[in-house]
Amino acid sequence: MASPDRVSGVGGSPEETELSITLTLRMLMHGKEIGSIIGKKGETVKRIREQSSARITISEGSCPERITTITGSTDAVFRAVSMIAFKLEEDLGVGSDGVAAGRAPVTLRLVIPASQCGSLIGKAGSKIREIRESTGAQVQVAGDLLPNSTERAVTVSGVPDTIIQCVRQICAVILESPPKGATIPYHPGLSLGTILLSANQVRG
Repeated sequence: MASPDRVSGVGGSPEETELSITLTLRMLMHGKEIGSIIGKKGETVKRIREQSSARITISEGSCPERITTITGSTDAVFRAVSMIAFKLEEDLGVGSDGVAAGRAPVTLRLVIPASQCGSLIGKAGSKIREIRESTGAQVQVAGDLLPNSTERAVTVSGVPDTIIQCVRQICAVILESPPKGATIPYHPGLSLGTILLSANQVRG
């Protein structure tokens, strides 16, 4: 009797098989961006959840940074990222006087286990260079770990279309190289200003 693996693989291209993988993407967002994604009475995030069929959770807390977690099939996650990128562009591109100010670049900060960042950067930076060149998006991997975690921030900026291509490629790398060892997830805590202030007072 055929094994279930072989049955599910019949006629399925590698791309189709990939869509059945559950992907979790964590993004670091500031208050204004979070407000934009949640929308009035949570209407925007509800619409993104319904249309992308991804699970979206936003960390609680009064700190300026929050973590948005998107979970679902790779297809659902990319749909949600796409909707988030376009929503941020829409809100960014409108000046305080309500007039569209041209296409402002959108920035998404992905939070990725440090053990996967090596694969993302590649030998002598070859992989990250290839992603930059093929998508046209700006990609930066932070050198330092996020406070009290084993994760790093990967900043992607550009117009939504290039960001979406870029996130797809980053996810492909992440899916190929699972994190090594235990991951301590980043939880935004006090604002940097508070930490810096207390550090300065100690020095004084």
